[in-house]
Amino acid sequence: MSAVHYESYTEARSHLKDLLDAAEQGRVATVRRDAGRAAVVDVERLRHFLSTVCVSRAQVVAEGGGWSAFIPGLPVAADGATFDEAIGEMLDALREYAEDWQERLQGAPNHRDNWGLVQLISLSDDDQLRDWLVGAAR
Repeated sequence: MSAVHYESYTEARSHLKDLLDAAEQGRVATVRRDAGRAAVVDVERLRHFLSTVCVSRAQVVAEGGGWSAFIPGLPVAADGATFDEAIGEMLDALREYAEDWQERLQGAPNHRDNWGLVQLISLSDDDQLRDWLVGAAR
């Protein structure tokens, strides 16, 4: 089977099943709208890809009788009495960052390149995000 391209929203809407089937199968699936073109991609495929290209770089350190977690270059940090508590707080902080990015940071020069990270955060459940943050083997 080949790629699926629709030249209008109306055409894509009338072939929605074919468009979604192509995306689920990993085939190229696009829709043109005005001067732009959008790709339709299966969520799990996109999430898996982003988890491989967006390297976590998270650092977790023991300090002051507890644990601190942060990602250099991001305004995201968390503390906890235990390692797992610090990681849980970090997941919350990452989700808050993703919301802030969607609402107001996406155009800021020091945040606009975090699109992939925000997508990864938003498309991941807590277990997936934890595995990305600290590695699958905890």
